[in-house]
Amino acid sequence: MRCTVITGRRRKKAIMDTARNKDLACRLYALINEARVDQVADLVSPDYREHDPLPGQGSGREGAVDRFSMITTALAPHFTIEDLIAEDDLVVVRWTNAGTHVGAFAGIPPTGRTFTIAGIDIYRVADEQLCEHWHVIDQLGMLGQLGLLPQEAAA
Repeated sequence: MRCTVITGRRRKKAIMDTARNKDLACRLYALINEARVDQVADLVSPDYREHDPLPGQGSGREGAVDRFSMITTALAPHFTIEDLIAEDDLVVVRWTNAGTHVGAFAGIPPTGRTFTIAGIDIYRVADEQLCEHWHVIDQLGMLGQLGLLPQEAAA
């Protein structure tokens, strides 16, 4: 595990950078909540790297826009940021998402059902743009709330 102690002038710059990185992440979720995914391109680097792409998601900046477009048109999400943590070039966002399955998603026709799930996103920031993403979400909880898990037969 790497632990860096920052002192003096460098510390002030790091604090300013982490504040700017947090703001960048907040702007992303605001755009998603408002379904303004066309503006996501302004926040994402051309060589954006997604470590867990959605089925059919492209790569780079266009892939990121595709991803958020798929999410907003199929799941009508509303993200609430529960925790926002930044250090060096990383931003961690713990969120809840309350949405409705209104469109086909990953080949699954819309159910019209609502869901609330939790997740954690980690973004790496470079040159004031999001350039890399990892996440963990409660996919099983979401599938259950949407009625997409096999049901046990009645005895």
